[in-house]
Amino acid sequence: MDVRGTVAPGFEAVRDAFVRNFEQRGERGAAVALYRHGRKVVDLWAGTRDVDGTEPWAVDTVQIVRSAGKGVAAAVPLLLHQRGQVDLDAPVGTYWPEFKANGKERVLVRHLLAHRAGLAALDTALTPEEAADGVSGPEAVAAQQPQWEPGTDHGYHAQTYSWLVGELVRRVTGRTIGRWIAEEIARPLGLDFWFGLPADEAHRIGRIGPVEPPPAEGSGALRMRPKRSVVDAYGDPDSLTRRAFGAIDPFPDENAPAYRAAELPASNGAATARGLARCYAAMIGEVDGQRLFAPATLTLARTEESAGPDRVLVVNTRFGLGYMLHGPSAPLLGPGSFGHPGRGGSLGFADPESGIALGYVTNGLQKGVTADPRAQALVRAVRSAL
Repeated sequence: MDVRGTVAPGFEAVRDAFVRNFEQRGERGAAVALYRHGRKVVDLWAGTRDVDGTEPWAVDTVQIVRSAGKGVAAAVPLLLHQRGQVDLDAPVGTYWPEFKANGKERVLVRHLLAHRAGLAALDTALTPEEAADGVSGPEAVAAQQPQWEPGTDHGYHAQTYSWLVGELVRRVTGRTIGRWIAEEIARPLGLDFWFGLPADEAHRIGRIGPVEPPPAEGSGALRMRPKRSVVDAYGDPDSLTRRAFGAIDPFPDENAPAYRAAELPASNGAATARGLARCYAAMIGEVDGQRLFAPATLTLARTEESAGPDRVLVVNTRFGLGYMLHGPSAPLLGPGSFGHPGRGGSLGFADPESGIALGYVTNGLQKGVTADPRAQALVRAVRSAL
């Protein structure tokens, strides 16, 4: 296996796990980066740039990371709160008056971030063109009646998160969330991360697509049959689960230039592994003199806001303000870890106690939402190296 990049002494186990992902877990093309206490200690890439191609993954290859971008998006309202521009306990309608319609007067900003707004699905799904136009999505969620009483329960806002958080940021700042991140986070930190891939960066992006995991025998991965309730939820077209993930219908072509150029913070962040890792490293400490979160903001990100049965994912989940927290359905490094996986594989997270920040990006999308076996193998390797 031709693996490129660097590994600092003591972190060789991460390289070994990365290689085994190709040999045993069906990896096609991927990259992993790791920071510890603000210093990059792992930066590896291998395989092909396109899931269905032969061109090698390059040092600057970018991929769509799906919901792994939600963690970068969540940093924006938290930073606006840190700067005194957003009150997390204010009604969303304070900043976005049209949002108050249909019983949403008491939906708070923190409810959006903790998946407690009750707006996981739309009564009428948006077309891919509507989802990307910057207008139809915010109008749809502003008009939508909640699926449950806001603030009383939680359910993963798989797609609607794009328009809820994105429009809140636009109303507060006058800038789209993609522009805000580019100007306030990515540029100062030197990150390869975008919501709305610029045309002059499009040559770097690879094609993503579904891949089948290898048979369990000899794969080195624990394979478990999904619970009946989970299978039923994903199989029932009328379930909240299917409606939440199907808020855009038909499902967009994620490799289309128009989709990549759109700003959908729930689903179409484009990143390198080192871009994700460096962003999380700056959330928990200094990286080359730059730091994102003050200590109080870091506490907000990883303090439990939602826990228990998830109305959409149909398993127990835990969320802070914008971030998934360590738990059985989304295992990270330890109890204090926070981050976000992307459906199909990609992952970004930080663990303040160990000073670790990880980014993993793949072009091969395997089944599963929160605990991809390739990402979990890398997490276990990091744990063994500490």
